[in-house]
Amino acid sequence: MNTTALPPMTRFGLTLQDHIAHLRLNRPERMNAMDPAFWHELEAVLRQLHRSGEARALVVSGEGKHFSSGMDLAVFGDSLALDGASPEARAAVFDRLGELQATFTLLETLRIPVIFAIQGACVGGAVDLVTAGCVRYATRDAFFCIQEINIGMVADVGTLQRLPKLLPMGLVKELAYTGRRLSAERALAYGFVNEVFDTPEACLAAALECAREIAAKSPVAIWGTKQVLHYARDHSVEDSLRQMGWIQGAIWSNEHVLEAVAAMKEKRAGQFPPLEPIKPFGG
Repeated sequence: MNTTALPPMTRFGLTLQDHIAHLRLNRPERMNAMDPAFWHELEAVLRQLHRSGEARALVVSGEGKHFSSGMDLAVFGDSLALDGASPEARAAVFDRLGELQATFTLLETLRIPVIFAIQGACVGGAVDLVTAGCVRYATRDAFFCIQEINIGMVADVGTLQRLPKLLPMGLVKELAYTGRRLSAERALAYGFVNEVFDTPEACLAAALECAREIAAKSPVAIWGTKQVLHYARDHSVEDSLRQMGWIQGAIWSNEHVLEAVAAMKEKRAGQFPPLEPIKPFGG
């Protein structure tokens, strides 16, 4: 991936090794809170990962004791102050929130799977963030909280839209109305997290191991699988089966299937071409 195309990052650290991208929230002194720089940098790095095609899986983790405390409260008096004095200003609220929502949607539409390693607090905007991922691992002390209701607002960047597809609606309503914490153990019991670990190191190791297994598969088959799963989540079985036929017809490769079978028999890593880089229009 051409990291030189990225602006300098102050809220994240990024490494790319063996086709695995590892994005680390690195503002532990502020509990990895989300300020304007966070949003700008996250959008830039996700767009670059999407275009490059070099990474085959993305792991997201947080430095320090907590994964993220969500939106930095300091921005509510400045960058996120919303003007509702006129219908024009209120209409702009819609567009402004749309920009924030679109940043997290980039995780969902990224061409590669996204795996989260979560420790400590994952609250407010951080819940919006992790619900847009594919796989979530957590430490035993991790907890999730729809914090927005505790500060007089509605969660508005994806939690209330994605969480009901990941947890029972009754539980989502309990969490959204009360602002109660959902423990890692309870999240595991409901399937929101895939596994719970005693330490952040073990949690991150599991996330990276999952990424390595994904990176060993055919990238275009992983791409197709992600497309199909997300479509099936939001459509009927009949429509989803029809879309499955379109996807399979578009990306089927005899060569990839034969290579995957041979690699299994020979107990070696498969050799697959990367996803095609997405060049800027006109570039």
